[in-house]
Amino acid sequence: MSEEEIFTKIKGLIADNFDIDADKITKETSFTDDLDADSIDLVEFILQLEDEFGSEIPDDEAEKIKNVGDAVAYIKAHQG
Repeated sequence: MSEEEIFTKIKGLIADNFDIDADKITKETSFTDDLDADSIDLVEFILQLEDEFGSEIPDDEAEKIKNVGDAVAYIKAHQG
């Protein structure tokens, strides 16, 4: 899967979860600063990423995912 395909899927998940227009989401969009996500929101989002892309994200790695670009890069690097 290409980086652009991953980005598009992640934008869709974020739009559904955080009630934001997908067109306003960039790779620089911060989960905490721009989307006002709290720790519970982030855990739920990580679980959705795991389900969507079929890969487990360890807690220590999940803590490093601060913005949309981080999520895209992680999924790209760890796709089966």
